[in-house]
Amino acid sequence: MSNDMDLSGKVALVTGSTSGIGLGILRTLAKKGCAVILTGLGDQASIEELVEEVKSLCEGRVSFVPCDMRSRESVHQMCHEISKLYPDGVDILVNNAGINHVTPIDEYPDEKWDEMISIMLSAPFDLIKYFIPCMKKKRWGRIINIASMMGLISQPGKAVYSTAKSGIIGLSRGVALEGAPFGVTCNAVCPGYVYTAVTEPQVRAFQEKEGILTYEEAKNKFFSRAPTGKAVEIEQICDLVLFLCSSGADSMTGSPIVIDGGFTVQ
Repeated sequence: MSNDMDLSGKVALVTGSTSGIGLGILRTLAKKGCAVILTGLGDQASIEELVEEVKSLCEGRVSFVPCDMRSRESVHQMCHEISKLYPDGVDILVNNAGINHVTPIDEYPDEKWDEMISIMLSAPFDLIKYFIPCMKKKRWGRIINIASMMGLISQPGKAVYSTAKSGIIGLSRGVALEGAPFGVTCNAVCPGYVYTAVTEPQVRAFQEKEGILTYEEAKNKFFSRAPTGKAVEIEQICDLVLFLCSSGADSMTGSPIVIDGGFTVQ
C-alpha cells in the first residue's frame, strides 16, 4: 500500500470513535483526506476537543453525530442526520462500537445480553442496510466490521461476546456477496487483545485470579499469552483498515481477517 494513499472526496463513519480503536481509525482516515463522522460516548467538552483535534490533522470535514447504539430509533436518527450532512451517504463504514461483559452464561443478566447484541450486531445491521444502497449506486464502498478473535474462539464467561462477534463475521460474509457486483467490499477485522478501556477490567480480573501483586506485571503477563508476547497495537489495526480501503484490497471481501499475535493458532 502506498504511503501517499489519498482518500480525498470519501466520507467515513466510524462508530465508537471517541476513544480506543475507533478513534485511532478515525484519525488515520482523516489524515488520508476523508471527511469523517465521529460518534460515541463522552461529555460535550471532550467531544468538542476531539473534533478540533481531528480537524487539525486534515483538510476534510469533521462532524460529530450523537447516537445511542443500544436504541434502534437512535441509530435511525443518526442515519437521517448524516444524510442531511452528506446526501450521497458514506463511502466507508467502520462498525467498531462495542462493549464487553464477562460472566458465566447461567449468571448472565438478560438486559446485558440485549445491550451487547444491540450495540455489536443490530446497530451494524441497521447501518449497513441504510448506507449500502448509496455505495452500490456509486459502485464503490468499504464496510469494515471490527469483530474479534473471540468471534472464532471463545473463553469461559465470553459466550455472549463470542455470539455477537461471530454474528458480525457471518453478517460480513453475506453482505460481501451482495456488494461484490457493485464494487462494495465487506470484511471483518478480528483483533486479539488490544490494550483499551474494554480490556482493562479483564486485566484486573486476571491480576486477582493469578494473585499478581502489581497491575503492570499482570498487564504484561496477560498480553504475553500471545505467541508474539505482546498486545496488538491500535496503530496496526488502523493500518489494516487503511489497506482494506485501498485498491490493493479490491478483491478482499467476506474475510475474517485475524490480527491477534498468533493467539488463535496456539
